Amino acid sequence: MPNSLSRRTFLRGVGLTGAAVRVGLPGLAAMFNSNGTALAATTNQASSEIPTRFVLWFNGNGIIERYWIPRQTGANWDMPPCLEPLARFKDRTHVITGLDSPSARMPGPGNDHHRSMSSLMSGTSFTGRGAGGPSIDQMIANEIGRDTRFRSLQIGVCQESFGESIQRNMSWADRDRPLPPEMLPQRLFDRLFGTKEAHWIDRKKSVLDAVREDAASVRGSLGSTDQVRLDEYLASVRDVEKQVASLPPEYSRVVERPAEGGDLKDWPRIAKIQSDLLVHAFSSGQTNVASYMLTKCQGLSRFPWLGHTSQRHHEYTHGEVETPEGQRIMRDINRWFVEEFSYLLAKLEATPEGDGTLLDRTCLTMVHEHAEANAHKNSGLAVVLAGGAPGLKGGLHTRIAGTVGDLYLTLASEVFKTRISEFPTSYRKLHEIV
Repeated sequence: MPNSLSRRTFLRGVGLTGAAVRVGLPGLAAMFNSNGTALAATTNQASSEIPTRFVLWFNGNGIIERYWIPRQTGANWDMPPCLEPLARFKDRTHVITGLDSPSARMPGPGNDHHRSMSSLMSGTSFTGRGAGGPSIDQMIANEIGRDTRFRSLQIGVCQESFGESIQRNMSWADRDRPLPPEMLPQRLFDRLFGTKEAHWIDRKKSVLDAVREDAASVRGSLGSTDQVRLDEYLASVRDVEKQVASLPPEYSRVVERPAEGGDLKDWPRIAKIQSDLLVHAFSSGQTNVASYMLTKCQGLSRFPWLGHTSQRHHEYTHGEVETPEGQRIMRDINRWFVEEFSYLLAKLEATPEGDGTLLDRTCLTMVHEHAEANAHKNSGLAVVLAGGAPGLKGGLHTRIAGTVGDLYLTLASEVFKTRISEFPTSYRKLHEIV
């Protein structure tokens, strides 16, 4: 084995059916230069920069502005109730408000949610079937994801696969070409760690059994610090495998439309497993780009873990939200969104890479198809940028007279250094954020 280890190294093995199995390795010290600031040169690969990752995070039905938007701008802003789960990451959070999504107001087919979702993701009008062009995550993935195993990953949580394609999908390869999110942890696990086999589905054995010999060989070539890191990583793979195995049988299928009584699955449990799997994908270098769809556009989830089941999410945003109790319910729901977002930040921060952590080189962008959903607002949108990606400003609340397209183009060119020079509805770069 060379002194330096390629970032693209996989543990390899063969499953019981003869199918090839490979498990990606985490960011070991042997994969970086002596000070951990760049990927190390190997016999087959020159040294290179550690990649910057992109997560486009979505939850549907907008926000409750009164509990979400900070009252102060600049650096001295107080965390509003919905954003309090981000308190420990305040210096790495930039709350941006006031953004416009102009193409959502263009006349055309569909309802306000359809038009807003197409505009939010692609900057284009709803076609009647889907988005009018590629979504920003896919444009960025085409630039920074070509050398990874997965150009991008599409991840979902709340299934509720009802309605139009534009409501179920947030990633679009091109006009009317959706990239559906993987909503079942079982399938996402098997995609990342091995070919689907019966004994892994029921988890009577571990996917690690197939790569045990290769793992021992690689471990023997590593220094003591990397040996500990490898052991910890493989233990975390086994841990998430057990979490997947512990899911009830009914969690292994997608519900096309929630019953009127509500689909009462434990979505926080699913969300955390999906976030864990995403962190594994980043840590093992399998992708640099992911979209994460926590709830659907115009979503119909109920929230038993919050004690709110009398209505579905979309119904809470209309009618119910006009009452003080309805406002508090929306506050609780919005806060849960941010809790799950914060969980992912914490997992990235806890995962070492080079001279820092995964969070140090990740830009997470939290978006919604509306501002206040009750009014179907497409102006004054609130976006949360988080992470330590090079060039990002943090610890701020900024009101900006710009568009969502302006935001995306700024991230694409200034943070990810891509060749993307235009995006629909983009008119200027937002130098306030970089």
